[in-house]
Amino acid sequence: MPKLGVNVDHVATLREARGGIEPDPLWAASICEQAGCDSIVAHLREDRRHINDLDVRKLKRNVKSRFNLEMSINPEIVERAKKILPHQATLVPERRQELTTEGGLSVNKYKKKIGIVVEALKRKGIEVSIFIDPKPSEIFAAKTIGVEIIEIHTGRYSLARTQKAVGREYRKIKQAVEYALSLGLEVNAGHGLDYSNVKRIARIKGINELNIGHSIISRAIFSGLYKAVRDMKRLIR
Repeated sequence: MPKLGVNVDHVATLREARGGIEPDPLWAASICEQAGCDSIVAHLREDRRHINDLDVRKLKRNVKSRFNLEMSINPEIVERAKKILPHQATLVPERRQELTTEGGLSVNKYKKKIGIVVEALKRKGIEVSIFIDPKPSEIFAAKTIGVEIIEIHTGRYSLARTQKAVGREYRKIKQAVEYALSLGLEVNAGHGLDYSNVKRIARIKGINELNIGHSIISRAIFSGLYKAVRDMKRLIR
């Protein structure tokens, strides 16, 4: 059964809507862990639109499971990560104008820059993952720069609206997972997964962890966060 990583970014999004101190992402992380999640995920964006520097310091100190910091390869963010020392850093693409991450990070396009960041983080004892599209060429490129973990972008699968399109995107993900495993990589997956589409992805043999945020926080508004996490865990099983 894949593990579950819960992204708490949107707890901070709600806090920033009023500019106060509530709700606290750390409190959310604690409830998620009590409900049985396997890791806590947070994205420290360059513009600090939700999660901020204090949040990540508090999460690193207090998370009992694993803290996975999503981050760009921006030098300032890399330096922050080297000081915070999350258990894992997941490198993602980032554009100021986007509402959410729109695709995978192209290792082929930025291979030299990404390789330097990977090496710098690994020297600090941080496990490094790269968030990439389900393409064999990108998976192979990630392997060649010394990455041991990848996260397959499931966004196009989640956005597909016809049975044919869903099937096509699912097959891409399944084939990508199988190829990555053949290279000896640990494989995670995420983006856009929710209570209606997660089961099919969870059945793919070899996926280590599914990282899910928006749908869990959205469900929590109506059911409570503890139950929302428990319900997702049951679906993954």
